[in-house]
Amino acid sequence: MTDYTAKINEYFQREIDTIAQIDRGEISRAMNELKRTRDEGNFVYIMGNGGSGSTASHYTGDFNKGLSLGREKRFRFVCLNDNAASVLALANDVEYAAIFEEQLKNFLRPGDVVVAISGSGNSENVVRAARYAKEHGNTVIGLTGYSGGKLRPLSDISLHVPIDDMQVVEDLHMVFDHLMMSILYHED
Repeated sequence: MTDYTAKINEYFQREIDTIAQIDRGEISRAMNELKRTRDEGNFVYIMGNGGSGSTASHYTGDFNKGLSLGREKRFRFVCLNDNAASVLALANDVEYAAIFEEQLKNFLRPGDVVVAISGSGNSENVVRAARYAKEHGNTVIGLTGYSGGKLRPLSDISLHVPIDDMQVVEDLHMVFDHLMMSILYHED
């Protein structure tokens, strides 16, 4: 039997060391922006690819149900990667890089927020959607890792995980969700 304890400890230590470097002020700004969006009755459009797509779906469930059920003020999250028919039609008939931007062209209104998730910060479809939102005056909350790639400088609020390790980046993007949810749940 292999003893993985040392490698497990190394992984957890990378998480701990990375958490220590995360900008708490940016998390607070993101929470305030999401609350503003909710209070004004606007939408939050969220997206990602692969693991980040799963994270986007998870945020949507947590905010639309966990932070909205039985409450007067409700979050209005829409996960752009969850509509398979739209995503696949756009990928097939236009191009994969347009799958999120083209959906925003249908829905995005003043006051809405775009949450763009890309571990590398360089997912072209996420970057294009963020750029479109910025060009139309909408707030972009970017969740990135590594150097932040192209997405980080496009983000009005940057939830950046400063490590070159996709697993830790994706773990901490989910931590942001549960952290925000657990704090906001007890407010209203």
